[in-house]
Amino acid sequence: MPRFSANISMLFAERDWLDRPAAAAAAGFGAIEIQFPYDRPAGDWQRAIEAAELAVSVINIPVGDMLDGGPGLAATPGRQAEFRRAAETARDVAAALRPRNVNVLSGCPELHGYARERCLATLAENLRVAADLMGGIGIGAVVEAVNTVDRPGFLLSTSGQALEAIDRAGHPNLSLEHDLYHMEIMEGRLIARLEEILPRIGHIQFADRPGRHEPGTGTIDYPAVFAALDRLGYDGWAAAEYVPSRVTEETLGWMA
Repeated sequence: MPRFSANISMLFAERDWLDRPAAAAAAGFGAIEIQFPYDRPAGDWQRAIEAAELAVSVINIPVGDMLDGGPGLAATPGRQAEFRRAAETARDVAAALRPRNVNVLSGCPELHGYARERCLATLAENLRVAADLMGGIGIGAVVEAVNTVDRPGFLLSTSGQALEAIDRAGHPNLSLEHDLYHMEIMEGRLIARLEEILPRIGHIQFADRPGRHEPGTGTIDYPAVFAALDRLGYDGWAAAEYVPSRVTEETLGWMA
């Protein structure tokens, strides 16, 4: 089986934030990830994570107004200074939490009238900034494609587009965050695609489709996917990033 991480921004939400690392460890996870760990002091997170004896797989760079329907920072022309400040904030938190990777979300700038080519050029510039900052403390930078059903207008919506953005940035400290839920919606053929691009993947996330609940609630054959990751020699974290259909501990049968 792959090494499993729990996205505690979605799992164990029945508990207070700083109690979630211990719950993840008790459930058998070896790592956690936190989408945006910026509302609490990094030292509080660090103590909770160290007490639970967990690794950290991923955190995201702050995205500005993206979660409120705005274009976000990473690919919006003219917001490069804002992105750098956000990336520096993430770098400082990452220096305490030591995630394996820090993720860049490209956002939805085209929906706000920006031309795609300008957005892609801006994203490449900002990916180099993020990769440099994280590389300076020995942490990887990843970029993620997100499906356009759940997030209409997202700039990068397929693994091919995300890899093209990485190639355009041309930085050795960049790799792909490959979310199997998003890519099942946009591409399908999950195992075949893993076989094609696994060396370029720095992190994997998963949820079932439809519903974005735990494996076993939808149509994705996750036992076969996990077996493929073992066969292909994937050595990163595979993160459960799903909406639990019940209390989190009651949704973990897939881990057996």
